[in-house]
Amino acid sequence: MQAIKEKLQDMSAMRQAKAEAKAEEKEEKEIAKARLDVASEIRKAREAEAEMDLHVKKAAQKVEKEMAKHPELGADDHLPVSAGGDPNLLGTRDSSTNINTNINTTGTTPYPNLL
Repeated sequence: MQAIKEKLQDMSAMRQAKAEAKAEEKEEKEIAKARLDVASEIRKAREAEAEMDLHVKKAAQKVEKEMAKHPELGADDHLPVSAGGDPNLLGTRDSSTNINTNINTTGTTPYPNLL
């Protein structure tokens, strides 16, 4: 009778040890998955940032091309300050969209030659 009781206790202890090991393994897998998800999101953010930089460069090239076609507009009429534009226009950055905007501080229209 004592041998059966000990065997049942051993089986119970073994079942509990297996359950603990399985739970620990599950937690480790969840942590590894979370790390992969974070790494993936960081990679996507870097790719999006690089793509956005490319679009900004293309836009600057198009502006330069148009400015070369139309020298009567003047070089600083609608470029942000950061790109060598009118110093009376303050270049700001909208942190929610990460897009540069221009604020006219002179009280004049930002594109005087286009009106």
